[in-house]
Amino acid sequence: MQRRQFLRAACAALAAPALPAARPPARIAVLSYNIRHGQGMHGRIDLPRTAAVIRSASPDVVALQEVDVRTRRAGGVDQASELARLTGMRAVFARAIDFEGGQYGNAVLARLPITASAVHPLPGEEPRALIEARLATAAGEFLFFATHLDVSRAETHRRASAERINTLVSAQDSAPAILAGDLNTVAGSETMRALAALWRTAGGERERPTIPVANPQRQIDWILYRPAARWREVEVRVLDEAAASDHRPILAVLELA
Repeated sequence: MQRRQFLRAACAALAAPALPAARPPARIAVLSYNIRHGQGMHGRIDLPRTAAVIRSASPDVVALQEVDVRTRRAGGVDQASELARLTGMRAVFARAIDFEGGQYGNAVLARLPITASAVHPLPGEEPRALIEARLATAAGEFLFFATHLDVSRAETHRRASAERINTLVSAQDSAPAILAGDLNTVAGSETMRALAALWRTAGGERERPTIPVANPQRQIDWILYRPAARWREVEVRVLDEAAASDHRPILAVLELA
């Protein structure tokens, strides 16, 4: 009797549908860096040095601002493609404006596979752009948004950009997402309060100054994520780099579950 019961239980177990295996969390190192078209504090463009700064952080995905593509200022170099080559990563470039015979804007560098990407215009006294990239990890896909918001004194355009970003992200339901870039605004501003409706700031309330580069006093470079339940913060820090640009890079290591 006991043997028949055991066999029936074993057969029932074999017939039951297998539960999907839990996916391990993916640890993602995110870097945001305003590179000032590769021009360091010595006044010369030096992309190998910019690339060395990026490599030093071992990032999986990078938001770059102030990237030149084939401008006279940059000697006709496609800086997005060249930095991708120098770092061994993939690149997506977003034009914000035409400039000196080429283009000027933002770029994403990624070590992770990019399964889709798009560029969205944003408001500004000087037009701005937002890159949206879908990246694949062992824990599933996430959305990566990279931008450089308007630099004018008033918060008007930055606030409008924040609301536009929130609208785009809301259309993705609860998809895990990261937003990174030079937002040209400080903690507690109208822009950051608007973003806080959907995003959590990596590093919490404590500011991590990124400018001026020699002696940082203010944080205007940020990494944010959503929804909070899908992410765990491992590390957030500003790199001790004061020569390759007029901004210091900021790094966040996040775990996606």
